[in-house]
Amino acid sequence: MRIMPRTTSTLPDDLHQLIEGSVDAGIFENKSDAIRHALRDYFEAHDDARLAAAIHLYDNDEISLGKAARLAGVSRFDMPDLLRQHGVEVKLGPEDMEDAQREIDVARDLE
Repeated sequence: MRIMPRTTSTLPDDLHQLIEGSVDAGIFENKSDAIRHALRDYFEAHDDARLAAAIHLYDNDEISLGKAARLAGVSRFDMPDLLRQHGVEVKLGPEDMEDAQREIDVARDLE
């Protein structure tokens, strides 16, 4: 089982109470499940936000082209055009050995 990264957040009282109440009512298994569900619903309903996040991560060399496409919810063949439309240079292949190793590591994380 893959260990997921951990994120801590601060919530207003009303959202905290809704999360607690939904867990207590059996709607969600736990608070993390409630937050994951809310975030998935948000990104499914807001394609523009998914795309913006994927483009930002790609432009900052945090993810590969394939991962950017997956996060954006588009094919990897459409992603280069979307990047260009947003003024982001498409990087084809590693620039050096360090970049090549990073691409290998990202590919292994996709498994």
